[in-house]
Amino acid sequence: MIELVELNKTFMLGEQSVHALDQINLRIDAGEYLSVMGPSGSGKSTLLNMLGLLDRPDSGRYLLNGLETTALDETERARKRSEMIGFVFQAYHLVARLSARENIELPLMLSGVPGAERRRRSKQVMERLGIADRGHHLPRQLSGGQRQRVALARAIIRHPLLLLADEPTGNLDSQSGAEVVTLIEELNRDGITLLVVTHDLALGQRAARQLKMVDGRIVEDRCRQPAVPESAHG
Repeated sequence: MIELVELNKTFMLGEQSVHALDQINLRIDAGEYLSVMGPSGSGKSTLLNMLGLLDRPDSGRYLLNGLETTALDETERARKRSEMIGFVFQAYHLVARLSARENIELPLMLSGVPGAERRRRSKQVMERLGIADRGHHLPRQLSGGQRQRVALARAIIRHPLLLLADEPTGNLDSQSGAEVVTLIEELNRDGITLLVVTHDLALGQRAARQLKMVDGRIVEDRCRQPAVPESAHG
């Protein structure tokens, strides 16, 4: 589904160049569940922005479902992003003056989906995420966990192939965070490719495949070992 080939991105900090991404080669198959971990400044968020078509590399290739994305103009990139990719951020990024339902329906409205179909789909996704009774509430009237569920509903209402989550539990208490993790893992089991960027070691270790980044490079790429049944020990 995803293939990165010799991907590079450099930023200037004053007069010093920083390799945010340094010769990244990565293949991700459809339906995988990955975490990306590493210290601040290691390139995690830059990698997520590249995968989400929010930024362009200086060099290298990014193939998404076989499509060479680095050749696309901004209009085409925005269309592919809307069609194929959902985002969940630590800060929610909800529109304060819109209700929860209106925030969820926003991607459909921007795509010209008729109102009746928007309401049908938002009702469906709100019921799935346990916020059907919060549709008329403004973001300020919701708890952090509820706001993250609204953001998640907005991210998946167009049935994306890829869900990118950047510190999705960073602003949540432990119970709300656990509930959000359960939801995104359910979506992965339904077939959505899931990539989680996190500083939380416990969250990162839940992923079936775990990447570690340092100084713009992937220095570790490993799969979680399956649990050994107790009977196998003895």
